[in-house]
Amino acid sequence: MCTGKCSTFIGVSLFPVSLVCVAANLMMFFPDGSREYLENAEEQITQEVRNLGGVIGGGLLVLFPAIHIIATGRMSCCSNRCGMLMSILLALVGIGGALFGFLMSIIGLLRGPVCQFDSSYFTDDLSKPSLVWGRPFSEELKTISNESYLLHRDIWNICVAPPNVVLFNVILFSIIMVATGAEIILCAIQTVNGLFGCICGTCQNEKSENRDKEKMIELP
Repeated sequence: MCTGKCSTFIGVSLFPVSLVCVAANLMMFFPDGSREYLENAEEQITQEVRNLGGVIGGGLLVLFPAIHIIATGRMSCCSNRCGMLMSILLALVGIGGALFGFLMSIIGLLRGPVCQFDSSYFTDDLSKPSLVWGRPFSEELKTISNESYLLHRDIWNICVAPPNVVLFNVILFSIIMVATGAEIILCAIQTVNGLFGCICGTCQNEKSENRDKEKMIELP
């Protein structure tokens, strides 16, 4: 596969992956499909969701490099050594954005969601339920266990609201983590591909030169 075709493959592949990151991040603003939690987002929406790791990191900062990477694989002004050099720089931007989204998803998974829970669960006094908003799996759970909540699905029902927020959180953050991981790999491949394109030139340039030579031969 020549450098131009490889660029096209990578650029086209980055589009759906980045859109998945954007969609997953935006969905996390609407747990239980409700907009009511946005009214008090700072207290009821997980910080890693509000950091927009999927929208900005795995989304916009990957989409823009993808557009240029595709252009380097076509018969255009970017299909040359200079265009390949620019694709390396933009691929590094994509790696940075995807890495940001990847880290946000990991932190979000480890710390667990923001939810409404019964704080008396973590005390000896169970006679007076007290519903509060917070992150029980990153804060209060440390008082009774040193293990991650991910290993104990039986305690996920600690969260009363939003309904099924723990499963919702785990699934969407996992999707972002996998998608941004794929973006990091694709952008890393493009940096190597772009380097070869800078050194050896692109197949598109060679094809264009061959066509020009054929036209000159055909002239009477």
